[in-house]
Amino acid sequence: MVSPLPDTSTRKANTPVYQLDRLGFQYGEDKPALIDISFRIEPGERVALMGANGCGKSTLLKILGGLQFATSGRIEAFGKCLEPAALEKEQDSYAFRRRVGFIFQNSDAQLFSSSVEEEIAFGPLHMGLSKNEVKQRIADIAQFTQIEHLLQRAPFQLSGGEKKRVSLASVLVCNPDVLLMDEPSAALDPRAQTWLINLLRQLSSTGKTIVIATHDLDTVAEVAQRALIFRENHTLAADIPAYSLKDEIPLLIDVNLIHEHVHYHGSTAHSHPHTHDKEHQHMHE
Repeated sequence: MVSPLPDTSTRKANTPVYQLDRLGFQYGEDKPALIDISFRIEPGERVALMGANGCGKSTLLKILGGLQFATSGRIEAFGKCLEPAALEKEQDSYAFRRRVGFIFQNSDAQLFSSSVEEEIAFGPLHMGLSKNEVKQRIADIAQFTQIEHLLQRAPFQLSGGEKKRVSLASVLVCNPDVLLMDEPSAALDPRAQTWLINLLRQLSSTGKTIVIATHDLDTVAEVAQRALIFRENHTLAADIPAYSLKDEIPLLIDVNLIHEHVHYHGSTAHSHPHTHDKEHQHMHE
């Protein structure tokens, strides 16, 4: 599979893609979602935002995408403050949204056109590209995401995995620098998950910055280099290499990404860590 996306790996890397300084967000006066969050993301990094449901990772992803705005602290994107005033001007808003693509967890919230082809064409047409350029981009990205056979289908008729591919294609066709994804492997079968992992690696090789909100411990090391771990009290617990995540058992238990199941054999107690992202059963003789 050959990528139609230009290589951005040689772009200047001295300015971080994102820099957060004591960022906070509240839903109303007494509903904090993020508290005192500080980190930076460099161009070309693959970063996973991890934590139990309700810890604030999806809210943070929306803030990174300019869909919500911090209520305290500061966030910079590409060296500029990311706040409502910064996106008021159409030119500034276009420049930011041209560089950042957002993939929602629920593909039905993202797809709205009557055909897959129209869905993919929407972004390039609003970029002002010619019909011929749009046609070529659709052909290239459909081949890249392996959905040529779906172009004339209605998105609502597709399977969950097919919808995910179309959602990705509709964003990648605009060739953003940054890809933000909320629980991208949710509801995907093993074959679709493998496809997604390979796609993300290929996108990374072109210099894309990829940020994923997930609690899937089984695949995080395959899609990310760093893991930012959030506590249930909406603070940042750790910033660690993704490959070391499964060795951090006390941390994972503390943030409620896994739990210890305790059982007894006679008078001896045994505990086994279990993830929270999949159902499991306990069988003991």
